[in-house]
Amino acid sequence: MSGTLALVPAAPGKRLGSAVLDWLAPVAILTVLLSFGFAGITSTRSAGLIIYDTSLLALLGSIGAGLTLVYAFAVAGVEGRSGNTIGNQLMGIRSADKDGYAPGLGAVFLRGIVTGAGILLAVLAAVLVAVFRWFDAALLILGPLLLLGTAWAVVVVVSSAWDRNGKLRGWHDRAAKTLVFDVVNGRNPVATGGIEGPYSFAPLDLPPVQQVASPVASRTSVVPGPVASQTPAEPLPPAAPGPPVHPDDAMDRTQVRAGVRQDAPEAVLRITLDDGRDFRLERTVLIGRNPAPAAGESQAQLLPVPDPGRTISKTHLHLLTDCTGIWVTDRHSTNGSAVTTPDGMRTALQPGVPAYVSPGTTVHFGDRTFNVGHA
Repeated sequence: MSGTLALVPAAPGKRLGSAVLDWLAPVAILTVLLSFGFAGITSTRSAGLIIYDTSLLALLGSIGAGLTLVYAFAVAGVEGRSGNTIGNQLMGIRSADKDGYAPGLGAVFLRGIVTGAGILLAVLAAVLVAVFRWFDAALLILGPLLLLGTAWAVVVVVSSAWDRNGKLRGWHDRAAKTLVFDVVNGRNPVATGGIEGPYSFAPLDLPPVQQVASPVASRTSVVPGPVASQTPAEPLPPAAPGPPVHPDDAMDRTQVRAGVRQDAPEAVLRITLDDGRDFRLERTVLIGRNPAPAAGESQAQLLPVPDPGRTISKTHLHLLTDCTGIWVTDRHSTNGSAVTTPDGMRTALQPGVPAYVSPGTTVHFGDRTFNVGHA
């Protein structure tokens, strides 16, 4: 996974560091408050009975429990929506659901319950000690439970180290169906379209590709015979509207002999991909990871290109061919495109701006390339 999609599972050490940073302050505050509460218990004898005053413990314990719950809800809410916490931010990791998106509040709470099961057991024991007034045995009961609860939490957090599936999931992740990724050394899936990445880097509302008026566009033209052979009294029919004429067409135009019909040469261009496959091109071609014409666009030759690294957009390039070269247009791809001419000069393509390339040129799109040549 990490090799093909640039995703890196969070290391157990980073997970543990994040958990410590997130919970060190609230646990320390709760422990201090409970310690003062237990230390403030007083006892008196009345009619042969021992009466304990636990008002300070109840007060401080309630304050500590309330602050801890508020903090837990706040952290879970933020992590559920963004996969981020203070600890995650400092350690450079993000939590996500099984598809790589924000995990959600329910998954975060379930994971927290599994991780803190031992601590919750110790808290329940503290409540029972206060209710049944086992204060003389409180230290013997709560001390070992707190140590075991802390050890359990540490083991659960680092349990991803024993996951055989690429160290992706700990025990709590399996229960909540969550994942944790290192966003310093890899991609942040929560912000970049999940585990699979964006389904299409190209905008969905692209306008239809416009035909490009170029000096090399192939077209059929009929040149009339000599003017002297025409009858003067016979007016010439009005000229039919033709395709737009490039300004360069009027300069140094070669004169064609009378009566000779010029047919457009057959397009005989092909491209050769970097994996050795080659394709003979039709008039209009779309190239990408899974190319498709935009709304209102006429059907074109579709050339899907395998891209495990997902550096190619769904519809990356538009090609318009003629007898001598190709007009290449980048379809607003994420990673861009470029061309390298036969003399070795590389030029980046401007999105949506056609660029003319001749045989011998190399076109770069994402991590892939193809060479333009004759069939």
